[in-house]
Amino acid sequence: MFTRRHFLQATAGLAALSLGSAAAFASWKEQFPELVIAAVPDENATGIEKRYEPFIQYLSKQLGVPVKLRIANDYAAVIEGQIAGNIHIAQYGPAAYARAYMNGAKIEPFGMQVNKDGTKGYYSVLWVKKDAPYQKLEDLKGKNLGLVDPNSASGNNVPRFAMNKMGIKPEDFFANVVFTGSHENAIIALQQGQVDGAFNWWNDDNESMLRRMERKNMAKYDDFRMVFKSDQIVNSPVAMLSALPDALKAQIKDAFFNVEKNDPEAFRVLTDGEAQVWAPTSHQEYEVMVELNKFVDTLRKQ
Repeated sequence: MFTRRHFLQATAGLAALSLGSAAAFASWKEQFPELVIAAVPDENATGIEKRYEPFIQYLSKQLGVPVKLRIANDYAAVIEGQIAGNIHIAQYGPAAYARAYMNGAKIEPFGMQVNKDGTKGYYSVLWVKKDAPYQKLEDLKGKNLGLVDPNSASGNNVPRFAMNKMGIKPEDFFANVVFTGSHENAIIALQQGQVDGAFNWWNDDNESMLRRMERKNMAKYDDFRMVFKSDQIVNSPVAMLSALPDALKAQIKDAFFNVEKNDPEAFRVLTDGEAQVWAPTSHQEYEVMVELNKFVDTLRKQ
């Protein structure tokens, strides 16, 4: 039978638990009075800032400390920031996360992007202009190729893996191989005729960098044509420093996994309404990207 004594004991237990949680919260706030989040730059700085601004405000409210967005110049800056411990949370591409891990970053991937249809993968595709004569990747021999960043999965590593299987060494096969720095810049370079083909990320006909640019009136989807599509790539992770206190890690996960419920508008702006909330993940799901990076590293040494 549940008596008054049982009630008092239960109440005391809950109070102790509450005090313990509050103490843990206060403790990490003293150690981390401000948190920094960064994302690999797949679009221009203004676009990233607008996309993340409501989400940053949401995180600051949920975590109870200011959260600052660091806009990196390239993928390497995000990797180096987490290695140095200056970036507490980072949204990576899968190959960039794998590179950070390989270079000694003490980080934990905890959330994986989920597409609107529930799938957890995307593709590397090669775009050409709609009226260009090229029908397949091999037709671009002797032309200018646009890649994204050395640490981009869909913009460099997966394309190099695929071309190696075709017997193509990019630096010999193409007249020029150009790193554009971001997925958005790769499309712009193709638009302006600086390259004849540009690699980029693509989920499906409804979501890709090209679709995002179309929504911003920066490009027209139908002005381009896809001449190559890779095998599926595991979706991008978000990772945090392993050294963060457990209480803080738990609050970060709670904030990310419940954003769609807590602040649907911030999540809509962040994703253009074209994604589901993150799914829990771990390093194991990205071991394939570690192996891919190692393979691409061997190609560079040849």
